[in-house]
Amino acid sequence: MGEKHKNRAVIEIDEELLNDISDLIRSNSEVLLQNILADIYPADIALIIDNLEDEESYWLFKILDDNTEAEVLSELVVNKRDYILDRLDSAAISSIVGKLDSDDAADIISELDEETAGEVLSKMKAEDSSEVKELLAYEENTAGGIMQKEFVVIKTTDSINKAVEAIKAADPDDDGIYHVWVIDENSRLKGTVSLKKIILALDTPTMIIADIMNTEVISVDVNTDQEEVAEIFRKYDLIVLPVVDKNQRIVGRILIDDIIDVIQEEYEEDVAKMVGSAAGEIESRSPVQIAWMRLPWVLVTLGIQFLAGIVIHFYDETLSKVILLTSFMPIISAISGNTGLQASAMMVRGLALGTVNPARWLNAVKRSLLISLIIGLTCGMITGAIGYIWYGKILFGVVVGLSMCISINISAFLGTTTPLLSQKMGFDPAITVGPFETAFQDVIGITVFLTLSTLALKWLM
Repeated sequence: MGEKHKNRAVIEIDEELLNDISDLIRSNSEVLLQNILADIYPADIALIIDNLEDEESYWLFKILDDNTEAEVLSELVVNKRDYILDRLDSAAISSIVGKLDSDDAADIISELDEETAGEVLSKMKAEDSSEVKELLAYEENTAGGIMQKEFVVIKTTDSINKAVEAIKAADPDDDGIYHVWVIDENSRLKGTVSLKKIILALDTPTMIIADIMNTEVISVDVNTDQEEVAEIFRKYDLIVLPVVDKNQRIVGRILIDDIIDVIQEEYEEDVAKMVGSAAGEIESRSPVQIAWMRLPWVLVTLGIQFLAGIVIHFYDETLSKVILLTSFMPIISAISGNTGLQASAMMVRGLALGTVNPARWLNAVKRSLLISLIIGLTCGMITGAIGYIWYGKILFGVVVGLSMCISINISAFLGTTTPLLSQKMGFDPAITVGPFETAFQDVIGITVFLTLSTLALKWLM
């Protein structure tokens, strides 16, 4: 397979290419398309399929060779993969997943209905089926749920020759063998040996592994949350990490490419929560399902925004006397809300990456307030100057400028402290950085502005 595809190139998937592919599909140019796809990486083929109409995507998928089919299927977005899987029988699915790494195979089988999954597993090789069943038993977002079963182990008492034999016995297509894990007589993880050390020790083939292994091996428990696993990879600059059970016996490995997927998944999830939505909703749900999923968030936000309407109604007299005040309300509300959202986003990011320690929350709050003070003073002076020019009275400029500055700082304080409080109470901080908090910040901005305006009204008039 490597020889066949040695001339593959990275390409740009643009509208012109997609149109050409669609034209070739409609003309049933199977051979020509196969020749074209042979020079394209599976990830790019998957992107092409993702952007085709459903029938076209299935037709293109079916003309791929067996190995490419497997690689492409694992790269497709959820809804497109589901569409293709629904049209394949259990034997075809079994053949495809049998060519994948155990973690990718488990991911695909977990998306099937119970009956189909059982049929697929029954048609797989006993060893592959056993590995996939083991992975499916773990929680999806844990180390056990994202690990793969392909790894090489040797004992502390084994020789260099024995280690080489173990490596040769591994899957020849496995590009993730960077280390050989070392275990004791009870199968407990004791250390690791890099391939480089084994190669350098080939001139002394009878040397014992215990003499060259590194005993300072970092491992992770099968039940560790995937976000924590990602943080371990980042902190220690790892490319592979062994996964152990409660008895310290190695049960799998996690590669850096799996962690990149985790980081992307967690990022999308946090962004979705920030805007009051759900991760992956576009890819896996219908418009009606998406609407019903978003509606509760929107309705709650609508209720909060009605508070702004009540506040404005309460100050009708003030607004009727100085109509120009209405021009500044949306400005102050928008800027203070945006500043608060920025503060929230930075705090959530800091908590997620570990750069903000909840135990030292006061330092984070002080830093955020210093930043918001600078922003508030700057925006306040600009807004105040414009207010003075528009209305012709210094006090009006002072009111709108002071309102802007105070609103920004209050919003930033809420934006900084709310995620900290949410985490302390056991909630996901990302949930608070969205429509609820922004809506409250809008209400605060309007309330501060109109209250100060009312107090200063006798001088304004």
